[in-house]
Amino acid sequence: MPASSLNDLSSLEKSIDYKFRKKSLLKEAITHKSFAHEQQNKNILFNERMEFLGDAVLELIVSEYLYSTYSDHTEADLSKMKAYLVQESSLAHAAAVLELGTHLHLGKGEELTGGRKKPSLLANAFEAVLAAIYIDGGYKKAGDFVHNHLVTKMDDLATDNFIFDFKTKLQEISQAQFSVLPKYVTHKEEGPEHKKIFEVKVYINDKFIGSGKGKTKKAAAQKAAEAGLKKIGKNYETDI
Repeated sequence: MPASSLNDLSSLEKSIDYKFRKKSLLKEAITHKSFAHEQQNKNILFNERMEFLGDAVLELIVSEYLYSTYSDHTEADLSKMKAYLVQESSLAHAAAVLELGTHLHLGKGEELTGGRKKPSLLANAFEAVLAAIYIDGGYKKAGDFVHNHLVTKMDDLATDNFIFDFKTKLQEISQAQFSVLPKYVTHKEEGPEHKKIFEVKVYINDKFIGSGKGKTKKAAAQKAAEAGLKKIGKNYETDI
């Protein structure tokens, strides 16, 4: 393997925070079939088979994480969360943050058509790299990779994209049970302008029922509504 390739792999290993014992696995994971076909070398392995394995490993890791972390949510809710996490755009975003595109081995055609930034290629590369880590280091290391670069963002994804619209649910219950709308108040703003954290509190009939923090006021309000729903679930209408 040329020294330049070794340097590229070393840089990628640093980015994904995993050092391979068998470097050829990582090389295969970042090799697109267009590159192999143009080289006309049947001995060059490309990442389609790894994508297949990575997809299955990803499903298990994400499902296990969601099952353990979101114990209060239904099967339908967990399915929504999993679908959001493993969709192409989510994986492509994670791959872009890791700069996987700059490391891909592509054919000239893919190179000319912007293959390094194509969501489909980036998502496939993320799954292939996951498979390579799984083969080289086992399930625990594969899980670490997914947790560090994908599922730890679940709370922000859920609130910012309103997978669970807790505000709507709280509003429906508040109107039905108490004939009033919840009131949201921005309680605090912390941090520098480019990295603010907001804290929002929610009240029903002027009684505080929950608070939440987030990177946006909307995200914080969603978390406050979630906390409010849990309080109502415990105390229901007797304490409000």
